[in-house]
Amino acid sequence: ARRHFEDSRAWLGRLLAAGYSGIAWPAEYGGGGGESWMTRIEREVAGDYEEWTGFPGATIAMLGPTLLRHGSEEHKREIIPKLLSGELTFCQLFSEPGAGSDLASLATRAVRDGDEFVVSGQKVWNSAAQYCDWGFILVRTDPDAKKQEGISFVLADMDQPGITVRPIPDMSGHAEFCEVFFDDARTPQDNLVGELNKGWTVAKSLLGFERIFIGSPKLPEYALEVLETVASARGVLDDPVFRDKYVRLQLDVEHLGASYKHYADIVARGETLGADVSMLKVWATEAFQKAADLIIETAGPLGAMKGATRIGNVDVNVLAPFYKARPATIYGGSNEIQRNILSKAVLGL
Repeated sequence: ARRHFEDSRAWLGRLLAAGYSGIAWPAEYGGGGGESWMTRIEREVAGDYEEWTGFPGATIAMLGPTLLRHGSEEHKREIIPKLLSGELTFCQLFSEPGAGSDLASLATRAVRDGDEFVVSGQKVWNSAAQYCDWGFILVRTDPDAKKQEGISFVLADMDQPGITVRPIPDMSGHAEFCEVFFDDARTPQDNLVGELNKGWTVAKSLLGFERIFIGSPKLPEYALEVLETVASARGVLDDPVFRDKYVRLQLDVEHLGASYKHYADIVARGETLGADVSMLKVWATEAFQKAADLIIETAGPLGAMKGATRIGNVDVNVLAPFYKARPATIYGGSNEIQRNILSKAVLGL
């Protein structure tokens, strides 16, 4: 996991050096200063490399546009160029043991002390927190206000006394997630993003960008590649029953890709995403799960083997897509919550 993270960080630097990272972001903040349509080139080049799916890539996809919209001039000039180069990485510190899908119930507090915030509380399910340099945190700064109205969005250095990171091993033996404890950790008030107690507005912007990132067709496309490899090794590529299932999934992912481009173009133009972007997150993660399940089914008796497994004349990790796909419908706001957003905010039910 550490090597994957550092490979992702290095890949960002190479992208920037080649002129592909932040291709349509303002030049004064380290971007390419190009037109919005050029982001398609960036997505195609970056998406061809597996490491883009690592957390440093997610940082750019989520935090970068959020700072461009809500950050101070100092944030834009000091942080965004380092995001693009991979020099600075951030972990997302939102969810808590008592505030997951109901994120506005968060209890982590930040109290002013001079020109600093003192942060106390706990976060959980934080991807790559053990590797990241900084974190972006939702904290409660007005405990007497209504849930969404007393929240602020702050940035904090992870390498300081008062912050403890504990990795959480998953069923595959890796520790991609962590829990993070704050015990009077400090961050300057200049690290407030947006207005005090208006962090929910900033968070909603970031979550929209997160749904774009999770809603990319890259993960289901990866699963389809594994599926084709397994099917070829098992000699069932031309089996009519398998072909029917495979082509249905393939068409589903093709349609997802067309919808993804529509929403990505909205972001590239600097326009505000609507609640309907939740559709992408549901679509991509459920297509990913369907493909992962069909991989196991197609592998037959070898579908339960852990690690690289010899099928025909190739070695395939049959369960890798399954492990990746299981939590996908939960993280980034569970699909049940996304459906509620669509039903209320889009359909008016």
